[in-house]
Amino acid sequence: MFTKSTTTVAPSGDRALTSYRWALILVTSLFFLWGLSYGLLDVLNKHFQETLHVSKAQSGLLQGAYFGAYFVIALPASLMMDKYGYKAGILLGLCLYACGAFLFMPAASAASFPFFLLALFVIACGLGCLETAANPYATLLGEPKGAERRLNMAQSFNGLGQFFGPLIGGTLFFGGANAIDTTDSLKTTYVVIAVIVLLIAALIARTPLPDLRNQAHIIRQTDGQSVWRQKGFTAAVVTLFFYVAAQVGVGAFFINFATEHWASVNSQQGAYLLSIAMLCFMLGRFFSTWLMGFVSAQRLLLTYAVINIALCALVVSGVEVVSVVALIGIFFFMSIMFPTLFAMGVKDLGEQAKRGSSFLIMAIVGGAFMPYLMGRVADHSSTALAYLLPLGCFVIVAVYARSRAN
Repeated sequence: MFTKSTTTVAPSGDRALTSYRWALILVTSLFFLWGLSYGLLDVLNKHFQETLHVSKAQSGLLQGAYFGAYFVIALPASLMMDKYGYKAGILLGLCLYACGAFLFMPAASAASFPFFLLALFVIACGLGCLETAANPYATLLGEPKGAERRLNMAQSFNGLGQFFGPLIGGTLFFGGANAIDTTDSLKTTYVVIAVIVLLIAALIARTPLPDLRNQAHIIRQTDGQSVWRQKGFTAAVVTLFFYVAAQVGVGAFFINFATEHWASVNSQQGAYLLSIAMLCFMLGRFFSTWLMGFVSAQRLLLTYAVINIALCALVVSGVEVVSVVALIGIFFFMSIMFPTLFAMGVKDLGEQAKRGSSFLIMAIVGGAFMPYLMGRVADHSSTALAYLLPLGCFVIVAVYARSRAN
């Protein structure tokens, strides 16, 4: 399926600058695509509670299937890219993404929750390939000193996709006059996504991309040292596990929390509020990427983690309306955490960047556990109390950022 000719040798001089710029534009489009998928996921969580009558803990299995796929696919994707390059990983990811989106048609027709879990698992396998390829590739498309900033810029478009996801889902998944209308909207949405993904795959397949696997001026040699012995890498993996757990948990029950702590808000309006939260997430990435020109990424990460600890405490208090606003605010300050942690983790890995990237992507499995755990707390106590779990995760992020800010 793949050959070693899927990428081109990186050019030099002005040609290199042009080639890198075009490659970064294409790669950035991928960030938008998986942001859109993730933005829809939290809406599906509440949607299936209402249409398939699953509990909060059961609906958390959506994130379990979704983020569990990252753990399964990341290392195989990395091994494949070692042989065939980043472009091959991107194309495989897009094809799996499209296949999973098409599976929503039979899943919706059967009204089967397990079938939806399978479809989301396949989609996420594709996204796991994309993230394993695109995150380190974006850090390499330029000078090493700008890696964190470059990845945050690309991830800003991930935030744009996450903004549109709840907006689309809220309008189509909760706006139908009956169950049939809602089911048809669900099918149509994912078929359109699948077609768009395949069109982008065709464009990338026809476009030469620089192969940066062996660029000596970009990739630092590590003398065969184990990736786990590289400075800060292990801590970055652990921290990323807990950060993703926090991010996924914060979003998974956002609509539930909004409807429970803002009397006039229904599920559709809750989805729109989630879209506003994702807009804050996107704006946070653009603003913070600019701010990194003046403040180090490590210090900004520490500041944002401490602020989110305080905001989570306010959410746990469950104050009417105010706690919902605080929950929206958390998204702004989460904005830079994933790309900054990821870039800090791979920055010193040199030729082992793809292997390290795969382990960092595997750490995303933290998002598979948190929604179920929060759902159990919410089912037996309250949704507000469940937000103690993300609070603990932000404490871990703050500790890591403090250790790296020295």
